[in-house]
Amino acid sequence: MSKQISRRDFLKLASVSAATTAVLTGCGPASRYVSREPYTKMPEYTYNGLSTYYATTCRECSAGCGLIVRTMQGRAIKAEGNPNNPINLGKTCARGQTTLEGLYNPNRVRGPIKHARGQSLYDANHQDLSSNMSWDEAIQVISDALSKNQPDEIAFLLGLAPDHIFDLVTDLTQAVNAPAPVRFGALGMFEARATLMKAAEDLLGQSGLPFFDIGNAHMVFSFGSNFLETWLSPVAQTRGYFQLRSKDALRRGYMVQFEAHMSQTGSKADEWYSVTPGSEGLVALAIGNLAAQSLGISMPAAFAGVDVNAAAQASGVSGEVLTRVADRFARSDHPLAVPGGPSLGQSNGLQTAEAVLALNALVDNFGKDGGLCLSPVAPLADEYHRPANMKEMADFVSRLKSGRVKVLFVHGVNPLFELPKALGLEEALKNVPQVISFATFPDETATQADYVFPDHHPLESWGYQKVATGSSSAVLSGAQPVVVPFYDTKATVDVLIAAAQAAGGAFATALPYKDEYDFIQNKLKDLVNVVGGYFSAPDIDTLTAYFQQYGGWWTTDDQRMAPSSVDVLNRAFDGAPAKFEGDGDFYFVPFVDPVMAEAGANKPWLQEAPDPTTTVVWNSWALMNPDTARKMGVQMGDAVSITSKAGTIEVPVYVYPAIRPDTIAVPFGQGHTAYGLFAQGRGVNPADLLSNVVNEAGDLAFGSMKVRVKKTGKKLLLARVESQLGVYDIDTSKK
Repeated sequence: MSKQISRRDFLKLASVSAATTAVLTGCGPASRYVSREPYTKMPEYTYNGLSTYYATTCRECSAGCGLIVRTMQGRAIKAEGNPNNPINLGKTCARGQTTLEGLYNPNRVRGPIKHARGQSLYDANHQDLSSNMSWDEAIQVISDALSKNQPDEIAFLLGLAPDHIFDLVTDLTQAVNAPAPVRFGALGMFEARATLMKAAEDLLGQSGLPFFDIGNAHMVFSFGSNFLETWLSPVAQTRGYFQLRSKDALRRGYMVQFEAHMSQTGSKADEWYSVTPGSEGLVALAIGNLAAQSLGISMPAAFAGVDVNAAAQASGVSGEVLTRVADRFARSDHPLAVPGGPSLGQSNGLQTAEAVLALNALVDNFGKDGGLCLSPVAPLADEYHRPANMKEMADFVSRLKSGRVKVLFVHGVNPLFELPKALGLEEALKNVPQVISFATFPDETATQADYVFPDHHPLESWGYQKVATGSSSAVLSGAQPVVVPFYDTKATVDVLIAAAQAAGGAFATALPYKDEYDFIQNKLKDLVNVVGGYFSAPDIDTLTAYFQQYGGWWTTDDQRMAPSSVDVLNRAFDGAPAKFEGDGDFYFVPFVDPVMAEAGANKPWLQEAPDPTTTVVWNSWALMNPDTARKMGVQMGDAVSITSKAGTIEVPVYVYPAIRPDTIAVPFGQGHTAYGLFAQGRGVNPADLLSNVVNEAGDLAFGSMKVRVKKTGKKLLLARVESQLGVYDIDTSKK
């Protein structure tokens, strides 16, 4: 954004007809040229000492929650939820609150850089290296990369957000007949999105992401779903959980959780049962069998083949418990069964997903309040475009390794940290002559790139996000700058448009836009004169004005789709056990850190926020059952080595009674070798222990590893908020 025209001058110069829209909504066709953009509460002028508010979209994950950012004199000072956005209705998670810490992060990449692969992007004092290129030179580098390589020699790897960049790159690659961009994110991997969608397609006959109406349910059975933490749309699901619990005393919602170790979500359940990893599908089938008996109906084929006693033995949940909870599930007014990422990230994950979805068919909750639907398709989308599964990522890495790719563009994802090392991406990059990163922060992938052309921070950016799930409305969340960019960064869309036009030919034809704002307006034009939305507009300028003022566009009616349950119960599930890699004695369960998730380690507020179940800060830890610790002679803070067939990590132990004795769990989120002062050299990355084994849906079977655990004799005391004795009365002072 240029600072040449002030807001006051803009209002003076605008014509009467054009200014009507511009003044009332804070934008118009000239908005790209002013230094401040529209507010949700539009003052006539901006006064010193008074706050200004902007509606935008959180980009800390791909859920698409709306934000209202309070600014004062050009500085963003507080982020809160947008009460208009139907995804979060004014709420945020911890990561949304800390988006400002990314904006003001001292280790941001401050300008275009050419450097040797492996060279740090900041010095020993964690001061950023100065930019050694101009943006004109950077654009020429990209232009040459596009025009001097064959289309099939060009590759794009993009993150799960934002969607407008994915749309632009898709348009570009289609026009020049290049391979479609690949999307990936660690959250999508640990959510097992591809497995969930494949199960819905196979079982329900429709492709889409399931919507679980937790808020209107009276009984929720969760099979490894950490829906209050990082799964799919955690803020929307937390609102649903609040609604579940807010019913009157006689109808207060009830929750039962099945998982190998107690997650933050599991800690909120009324009943929690520790199950053998990979047996969640068997538990679901057993509950379905017993629930059918409780209802007095003929046994559906879906549940007829399960041996309840064998399921109880394999899972570790007694037959008595299974009978009791199945009866309660069957007789509840609005029961709901939810499969989660950890239960689907197994070799039998697809069968588990289908077994849990079939439980919903048994109680006939499809398309009903408190039941199962298919999420609405977002505006501007023909269908939900899921991220690449691990099989597709392995094929992508193989393509890089083959040498067929001459230039790789990376935006919005840090694959060298997020992918298992066993996939071999680091070695594959050596066969790619040119790697160009658009990273805002100096992450691991950026350090292995030839060029880093930093994008604006999300709070400095335009854009939109096609919401995948979390609301009954079809939602397109809008983003706009809330501050003028602090550094010599440039919008990646602007850079690609300029480079494509410089390359000429089909590239220029594919992206005939003035800038990023023009491109977004071109995409939004399909919403002009559309009725049934939060607002309607007769022309693109007015629509864009409202889009920025309200923070997006969404429908006002229920757009969820009710799937058919006709054939669901006629399918027979065999309940095949999960298969595990390695010869260790312990099941290994990696789980996404509920506070930092995959990309929050560079924000000190998140590092300082206590883990909800352990209160540990600034580190990684391994959850170990007290009986196991006693047998191994391990105490709180003792370091152990955890070894799989893929690698070894060393991590301090947190003695935790809410985990199976045969299971070790480690959070994912730490272990960076780059990414700035607050993240680098802290903790371990459990993805280093994972192989590239996939399930039937192509998703990574990240829960399929067996590991060996060995005491190292080292002591690595954990920083914790709890007392010396701990919340479990475990004395850590003994050596």
